[in-house]
Amino acid sequence: MDEFGLIKSCFAALAGAGAPAYGLGDDAAVLAPPAGCDLVFTKDMMVSGRHFFADDPADLVARKLLRVNLSDLAAMGARPLGYLLGFAFPDHLDEALARDFCRGLAQDQAEFGLRLYGGDTVSGAGSLILSLTAIGAVGQGRALRRKGAQPGDDVYVSGAIGEAALGLKALLGTLPPAVARIPDFAAIKDALINRYHLPRPRVALGMALAGHASAAIDISDGLLADLGHICEQSDCAMEIEAGQVPLSDGGRMAVHHAPELWMDILTGGDDYELAFTAATDEADQLAALAHEAGVAISRIGRVKPGAGLAVIAHDGTPLPRDAWGAGGFQHQ
Repeated sequence: MDEFGLIKSCFAALAGAGAPAYGLGDDAAVLAPPAGCDLVFTKDMMVSGRHFFADDPADLVARKLLRVNLSDLAAMGARPLGYLLGFAFPDHLDEALARDFCRGLAQDQAEFGLRLYGGDTVSGAGSLILSLTAIGAVGQGRALRRKGAQPGDDVYVSGAIGEAALGLKALLGTLPPAVARIPDFAAIKDALINRYHLPRPRVALGMALAGHASAAIDISDGLLADLGHICEQSDCAMEIEAGQVPLSDGGRMAVHHAPELWMDILTGGDDYELAFTAATDEADQLAALAHEAGVAISRIGRVKPGAGLAVIAHDGTPLPRDAWGAGGFQHQ
């Protein structure tokens, strides 16, 4: 099957017959921005063997690719509209792979309410290389930024932190032996691995935070690294209480049996939760918004004057800065 056949049989259904992509029958999509909104664009790339395992199911890879981009939109307070897809096959156009991939995209399109706007497919890349550009909309001038945190603001995170990092260690077989001896370890392991494969972009929460959060970011490179980005962009410091960082039941059991996993939780990537700052008088409103969005939020620290990030360990003592090194995933 050639590229045009693949587009017609696999990808056209993801676009729909009408605007903006017209069933992928033209050279480009035509998008009319929603009235009174700014458009928000983000792109992520994933490479087999680097960002996912070569034997990962294609539908799960597709969903993760889409969701990491939706997480970026959520961090800006944007509503998803659509996306552009770049698909480089390792060797030849693989129809079975493409169909599995599109099945995953269709599932998440239905859940998050967006459509394919277009893209490109090539072959001969040597490995599976994927690129997705997501497009969203937010009220004019209301996009959340990493810049805007002020001394005195509270620091929050959504959901639970560290599940994906522990899930990756489970896949690699590098969890400490003590964790494997936990009762019902198999169920805990499956839950952690599932979270690694399928992030939960906090789209509804991100949209609700616009106008309430002073700064926001999605946690992709690791909690400490991404909070550090807010510090840099906002020209501020933060003090984070490790004991207030929220864990899932599985994560809590894992660190209870192997406390050394705390650094993986604080620095591991792929959480795709939201970290944000807000004035203290927003606390009640934020709790109500989070409840309405169906997402738990936790206050984990405070913005302070100065620069850099300080972490207070469970015993109340400062964690040495060199204890977490670079503090997260490093793009190379």
